Amino acid sequence: MKGRGESFLSSRVQVLARTSQIWNLWSSYSLFFSLFSILSFLSVEARPRAFFVFGDSLVDNGNNNYLFTTARADSPPYGIDFPTRTPTGRFSNGYNIPDFISMRLGAESTLPYLSPEFKGEKLLVGANFASAGVGILNDTGVQFLNITRMYRQLEYFEEYQRRLSALIGISKTKRLVKRALILITVGGNDFVNNYYLVSPSARSRQYRLPQYVKLLIFEYRKILKKLYDMGGRRVIVTGTGPLGCAPAEMAMRSRDGECSRELQRAASLYNPLLQRMLTNLNNRLRRHVFIAANTALMHNDFISNPTAFGFTTSKVACCGQGPYNGLGVCSPSSNLCPDRSTFVFWDPFHPTERANRIIVERIMSGSTIYMNPMNLSTILELDATT
Repeated sequence: MKGRGESFLSSRVQVLARTSQIWNLWSSYSLFFSLFSILSFLSVEARPRAFFVFGDSLVDNGNNNYLFTTARADSPPYGIDFPTRTPTGRFSNGYNIPDFISMRLGAESTLPYLSPEFKGEKLLVGANFASAGVGILNDTGVQFLNITRMYRQLEYFEEYQRRLSALIGISKTKRLVKRALILITVGGNDFVNNYYLVSPSARSRQYRLPQYVKLLIFEYRKILKKLYDMGGRRVIVTGTGPLGCAPAEMAMRSRDGECSRELQRAASLYNPLLQRMLTNLNNRLRRHVFIAANTALMHNDFISNPTAFGFTTSKVACCGQGPYNGLGVCSPSSNLCPDRSTFVFWDPFHPTERANRIIVERIMSGSTIYMNPMNLSTILELDATT
């Protein structure tokens, strides 16, 4: 029978052994999490820069698939030239502008933020928050029912940063966002799906066109300032295209085969004011945060001389019906051109994949008349050295 001294000594040894096991286990876990943190950081640093997309149908890559809305592109023949040959929610026969920018960044395409697949490591790529039908103003696109308006897209960006922080930590998240490229494309719907939607519209009774344009610029500035406050440091801001030359507007408003004068005037008032506002913002911030992409001029190149770019027509949509194939929506029963590469417009409003590719070439290497104060290639070179 053991004495009290032996029993105490035996218990003491067991406690020490157990403590040693716990310490070794804790050390192993600590080492594992340290290595995981280091590898996670290296993974973030080694990846192409993250890419975030905000705006409307020109850059939506499928968010509206997950919303109860009429603004959607999830049925054939959308996606007919996409690698999967199936609709993706992009308003294109294939790739859209964000896809081609992702390629130039050496990255995979960003997923729609609302996609169930958007989780885990996919967050490191960036995110697409865009939603077809939205405008700068919250009352734009009300006819499309449930769409993700700009204020909500910014809320999702905040939510995204919280999700990413839980994955890689707050400091690495801030660094990823600060190094990221951001694209925002919005404003066209504020004219075609608001001010000029019906005649007279509520907004056209409230404002004359010049005053309405100033309202848009005022509200847009708030959105861009919010993006900056949330960490955005490289933001490409596109203007509107030549609104009056879209097949939908040609079908409804053109009497002589020329682009709609009303909508062309709207674009001519809006785009210079937008560029001026971006310049003023940059001056206040004392850095080139906001890059103006003159997409109106890019599109005008196609429209004024389509054959120079290998297009056969610049005012007729590939998919649609009625004059210029500009009435209604692109659907399985619509007229469909056999060769999408020869058309500037895919449907009544949106460019073809090939037109999108050429636009991104201008974004990458265009002179200051297209990209002010610098093109994307210059941005990437500058940022690679800092």
